[in-house]
Amino acid sequence: MAILNKFMQQLVRAQRLGFVATVCEDGTPNLSPRGTLAVWDDEHLVFADLRSPGTTANLRVNPAVEVNVVDWLSRKGYRFKGKARVLEEGPEFERGLDFYANWGLSDAPGRIRAVVLIQVEQAKALLSPAYDSGVSESQIRRQWRQYYEGLL
Repeated sequence: MAILNKFMQQLVRAQRLGFVATVCEDGTPNLSPRGTLAVWDDEHLVFADLRSPGTTANLRVNPAVEVNVVDWLSRKGYRFKGKARVLEEGPEFERGLDFYANWGLSDAPGRIRAVVLIQVEQAKALLSPAYDSGVSESQIRRQWRQYYEGLL
């Protein structure tokens, strides 16, 4: 059974940005945005290490990872927990390079230091407390769209 359902996959594909939490050697948390976060298959997420030396170093020591992806307009999303593998050579790494080249990452083979494959073991919905008062998703989207347009 696929752990990443179609709604989860659609959100990851649409947002293309996730926040990856790892654990440093001293036990402190590390949170890093990943603009290359993507769906690998029904059970895996993936991101490319372009400038992630701390994140990949942490995952080599402790593969536990959590990834949060949120639609910034609807304030809905998912948290994905699992185990990561840092791929730096071999067939899976080459497949990752091809994946990102086809994804549109310019000069993927020259820029990617590693491909991080995450086996998702648990996925849970994230929902803003803004919905607690009975506000609709369209109202939330309208509010945040106006806010972000005001910033521009």
